[in-house]
Amino acid sequence: MSIKVKLSEIIEGMDSQSDERLSYLNKETGELASISDYELHIAESGDPLEEYSEWQRDLIKIAKEILEDKENKFVSLPSRFDIDEYMMMEKFVLSVKDDYISNYLYAAIKGKKAFRRFKDVVLRFGIEKSWYKYRENEFKEIAIWWCEENKINYIDDL
Repeated sequence: MSIKVKLSEIIEGMDSQSDERLSYLNKETGELASISDYELHIAESGDPLEEYSEWQRDLIKIAKEILEDKENKFVSLPSRFDIDEYMMMEKFVLSVKDDYISNYLYAAIKGKKAFRRFKDVVLRFGIEKSWYKYRENEFKEIAIWWCEENKINYIDDL
C-alpha cells in the first residue's frame, strides 16, 4: 500500500523553507519534517541529546535519520532555488490585463528590493487576492511536478 500526501501539505512545506531550513518528506510515512542547518550540524557532531529540549531532540533525531538515509526514504522538497518567485512575479505581471497596473508592476520588479516594491504595488491596486491565487497555482504546479518526479502519490486537496 502506497502512501498519499496532500498537495496542501507539500506546498506548506515548500513555502516554509529558507536558506537555513529545508523540508523533507518521509516516503514511508508521508510525514514532512522541517530541519534547520543547526539541527543537521548537531546531528553530524554527535553531541549528547540531553543538552537539548525535547522538541529539539525530536528534530535532531530526524536530522540524523536524514543524514544516515541509505534507502532514500527521505526526499527534500523543492528548495527556494527550485521555486523561482521572481519569475512568478514576472509571469503574473504579464497576466495582468490592465496595462496601467501591469506597467506599475513591471517597474516595481526591476532593481533592488523588487519583492517589497512588488508587494506594495499589489496592495496599492488591491490585487492581492489575484496575486496570491496566481502564486498558489504556481506552487501547486511545482508540487505536482515534484511528486511525479519522485513517484509520490498525492491528493489534490486544493
